[in-house]
Amino acid sequence: MARIIVVTSGKGGVGKTTSSAAIATGLAQKGKKTVVIDFDIGLRNLDLIMGCERRVVYDFVNVIQGDATLNQALIKDKRTDNLYILPASQTRDKDALTREGVEKVLDTLDEMGYDFIVCDSPAGIESGALMALYFADEAIITTNPEVSSVRDSDRILGILASKSRRAERGEDPIKEHLLVTRYNPERVNRGDMLSVEDVVEILRIPLLGVIPESPSVLRASNQGEPVILDLESDAGLAYGDTIERLLGEERPFRFLNEEKKGFLKRLFGG
Repeated sequence: MARIIVVTSGKGGVGKTTSSAAIATGLAQKGKKTVVIDFDIGLRNLDLIMGCERRVVYDFVNVIQGDATLNQALIKDKRTDNLYILPASQTRDKDALTREGVEKVLDTLDEMGYDFIVCDSPAGIESGALMALYFADEAIITTNPEVSSVRDSDRILGILASKSRRAERGEDPIKEHLLVTRYNPERVNRGDMLSVEDVVEILRIPLLGVIPESPSVLRASNQGEPVILDLESDAGLAYGDTIERLLGEERPFRFLNEEKKGFLKRLFGG
């Protein structure tokens, strides 16, 4: 049975789509048949980060409204086996997603033998975001180490606990994971940013990953490649660690401490 994972946040711009692309790619690299779905109807950024924007013919809404089959809309990733993308529509309203339609798509993907369904949620608590989290088995709460971002993530945790299908049915709650993005130990030491310990203490959910602030994330997005494929970057390696933990392996957390500069770097400001 497919594990349905929603990547969500209360605040926009925290790296949800970057994380969705990296997590889906990492799972597929581990041999898991994975599909990543863009729930951000009207904006549609996932296909850009996955580098398949020119291959979009049919989208999520087309499938729900019966204009195309799921097989017609799914895009097979060219770089990674076992990975498929279901893009969002840029021309429809978020209300085009219906609960019955989304459920039918998820059930069909399960029947097609997918191991993981990764749902890239829009930010906040509007209809598209609520639809993305309603059917989830697990949620990856994505936050920057800033007070406003963490506060909004706390609100999302409340919604996950009360507005999901599992909550309605009285089933086991959605399994929650914390992903801290754009982490900069130097700024933490200066007091400009919350520490990982601060974020965990506020939200009180298990820490899945800490992604360091890195120019490689923007570079990868501009190139249409999930950053997890960049094995030279700290961010790519951190997403790799995150996948291992998601699959039940133990991995130490890296990139949490400020790199000590050598004498020459201190002297010349490197």
